[in-house]
Amino acid sequence: MRLLHTMLRVGDLQRSVDFYTKVLGMKLLRTTQRPDQKYDLAFVGYGTNPEHAEIELTYNYGVSTYELGSAFGHIALGVPDVYAACDTIRKNGGNVTREPGPVKGGTSVIAFVTDPDGYKIELIEKK
Repeated sequence: MRLLHTMLRVGDLQRSVDFYTKVLGMKLLRTTQRPDQKYDLAFVGYGTNPEHAEIELTYNYGVSTYELGSAFGHIALGVPDVYAACDTIRKNGGNVTREPGPVKGGTSVIAFVTDPDGYKIELIEKK
């Protein structure tokens, strides 16, 4: 078995595609439009299945916001330099919600950013 993708429901598909591609540097891999079923999809990632997991962004027609709930935590991305990644994210309009620094009780350097729908993304320094 392998992880293929994570699906996130989004309120504005283009806004989310712009965030994941322009702010986090992912590629738009493919899109699907299902007007009869009233939803559109966009898959983004740093590569394609099966070598890389993807994020499936799902827009359900007429739904602009979702309650995120308390069960979902975050998506984690490995980056070579968390401080530089946060600078780039800020310059591209992203929202850093936890400044870079060591994780509490440990030495791993992390930070958190939030996407336009409020989903949390953890950046973990992996050199």
